[in-house]
Amino acid sequence: MKYIVVLADGMADRPLEELGGKTPLAYAKTPEWDALAPRSEVGMAHTIPAGMKPGSDTANLAVMGYDPKQYYTGRSPLEALSIGVNMASADVAIRCNIVTLSEDDLPYEEKTIIDHSSSEISTADAAVLLEAVRKQLEWEGYHFYVGTSYRHLLIWNRGRVVPLTPPHDILTKVVGGYLPEDPVLREMQKRSYEILNNHPINVERAKKGLNKANSVWFWGAGTRPALSSFYEKSGLRGVMISAVDLLKGIAVGAGMRNISVPGADGSLHTNYEGKARAAIQALLSENADFAYIHVEAPDEMGHQGSAERKVQAIEQIDRNIVGVIRREMDASGEDYRLLILPDHPTPVSLRTHTADPIPYLLYDSTKAVDGPAEYTEETAVTTGYVFEEGFRLMEHFTKD
Repeated sequence: MKYIVVLADGMADRPLEELGGKTPLAYAKTPEWDALAPRSEVGMAHTIPAGMKPGSDTANLAVMGYDPKQYYTGRSPLEALSIGVNMASADVAIRCNIVTLSEDDLPYEEKTIIDHSSSEISTADAAVLLEAVRKQLEWEGYHFYVGTSYRHLLIWNRGRVVPLTPPHDILTKVVGGYLPEDPVLREMQKRSYEILNNHPINVERAKKGLNKANSVWFWGAGTRPALSSFYEKSGLRGVMISAVDLLKGIAVGAGMRNISVPGADGSLHTNYEGKARAAIQALLSENADFAYIHVEAPDEMGHQGSAERKVQAIEQIDRNIVGVIRREMDASGEDYRLLILPDHPTPVSLRTHTADPIPYLLYDSTKAVDGPAEYTEETAVTTGYVFEEGFRLMEHFTKD
């Protein structure tokens, strides 16, 4: 048996008037998984434990079968594993976004946060900007590391885990009430605007109609993680296919192999089919038993508040990932199970994450169950399948 997870980040949503009262998942044309739904187990899972903040860190740990209450030590330490940073036990990792703040002639505290991703800035441009920040702000005990796109890292040697606000939670808001309480981190953020706003790369971005990447923003602090081996937990040799450092870091911590796919960049225009074919290659030709395909696009479109583009992302996943997997696995003659789900909702109307339960579809090529007519949030609620502790879904998925 081969096991495949298609994780559509942030796909779950709420009904939208502009979509005729449907969610993006229900509105999208998804013939591939709608063909599977009547033969699949469709249900709900609570991936965010009570009292924990909704995010891709806690939620993906849960989907992978790790209880976030036991294993979660912060988002950035997982990303540090992906980047290859060796954290000491007393170090603190902090996510360093490069964001867009308003350019009005006001003090930093009175500026508004416009875009948490700076128009999904390329890694190449972001690396140049982060180097400019590093040259002036890498003070003793603080070290910057380049990640992917707008997502980067600060290591604070012998630091403290301090409360920090995710930038995607405060889009369109004045930043003054959300700045770090720690004086050094707060000063770094303020100084970064002076360094970046008129940087030549940002001058060119503005000419092209792109948002300037004009400030760093710190969040997601945590200490070195200690995940148990996915192979020892499940007996399965696993691969991770993702453009996002967080997921790559979870894979490193779990002892899974990361597979890089050309053109996979976490955007709406990522290489969907390339991800599917990389998974098939690993499962059928490289001795893997388990493939986790993570797609960031629905989450990014939710943060952007675009129902139209979120629908596009969902349709691409259905057609170019699930469709490819179905054809190739069916043709191979291998038995397989397929789990399709988001990690958490990212409602277009809110532009941030929520802790609401998520719908899942579990298909087994060796048997058919009496499933609903389609896979949506609405149908998943009606089936009676509910995992109150979402981390238990993975064991259910992989058990014989």
